[in-house]
Amino acid sequence: MKHPVGDAYAELVRAGEVRCDAAQQRGAAALDRLAQALGNGSRRILSLFGKRQDALEGVYLWGHVGRGKTMLMDLAFNRIQIEPKRRVHFHAFMLEVHERLRAARESETGDPIEAVADEIADEANLLAFDELQVTNPADAMILSRLFGKLLERGVRVIATSNRPPRDLYKDGLNRELFLPFIDMIESRFDVVELGGPIDYRLDRLTGVEVWHVPNRPEATRALSEAFFKLTDYSVEDRAKVPSEEIPVAGGRSLHVPKSLKGVAVFSFKRLCGEPRGAADYLAIAQHFHTVIIVGIPVMTPAMRNEAARFTALIDVLYDHHVKLLASADAEPAELYPSGDGSFEFQRTVSRLEEMRSAEYLAQGHGTG
Repeated sequence: MKHPVGDAYAELVRAGEVRCDAAQQRGAAALDRLAQALGNGSRRILSLFGKRQDALEGVYLWGHVGRGKTMLMDLAFNRIQIEPKRRVHFHAFMLEVHERLRAARESETGDPIEAVADEIADEANLLAFDELQVTNPADAMILSRLFGKLLERGVRVIATSNRPPRDLYKDGLNRELFLPFIDMIESRFDVVELGGPIDYRLDRLTGVEVWHVPNRPEATRALSEAFFKLTDYSVEDRAKVPSEEIPVAGGRSLHVPKSLKGVAVFSFKRLCGEPRGAADYLAIAQHFHTVIIVGIPVMTPAMRNEAARFTALIDVLYDHHVKLLASADAEPAELYPSGDGSFEFQRTVSRLEEMRSAEYLAQGHGTG
């Protein structure tokens, strides 16, 4: 039996890129079982007794931030030999599903869930979702039926989450309608808790300065080093760091100049010097666990619009526990000393200071 994920994980351990972790090994083994099920080409396999039984249909990796969930999912996505396959942030996927459902209803071609499941199944035999979380009733009502239809069509799923399945959409409105989705995950997926004692992401941030003053080449180099440390990306390939387009409510998209493994790099000018709204910042906060902002200036009274956007951005990043690394021309207290809204800006200063603390950096990504 081949072990594509386990072998890849062992290679990282031997190379010293990760420390051997028993919980991560269990996650790799579950992903290898999923790879075997995919290799059989069917959702049903023969048991040792000649009876037919369900093969593994998905893997759900959960645990606190920095335990290696995304790392294992990426290993599986890259090593499991099946096409087509797709890796997508769960929030972006659900925005897309709502758009597909709207189009299906307008076309009046029958059950819209069936139509959307057919479309998705045609596009991917394997779906990998990062950061599965359910926060609204619309998503909760859709998920059980949609995922049931996808599994019927042979689509296999890998998902990561900060919560165990039973805590998804906890205390949500009409949660009883969501319970079949939880039952589906617990009965048809291999649920693995990555509960090791080490927060690997926080471990990588240990000793890393998150706020650099002033905006000089030294600050740029320090942020670059932090980016490569957080993403395991080779410094030699710095010119090949991928960009990304993330969906924004209303059918728009936002260009992310550098995006890798949940870490995004933006300039202040792109985020706050251009017309942006809460929807843009919400998309960023939900999509990325760490944001690096370069070139934050001292804002003059004439830059009240930029200051207001910066305030809105920090509010959303703070609410979603996003890690912030930045280069600026001044410490937070001196960024907007006078002008419209400068008194209210003191709340932003307080949040920026808190976002530099070990307590904040130790929080998991997401609201609540």
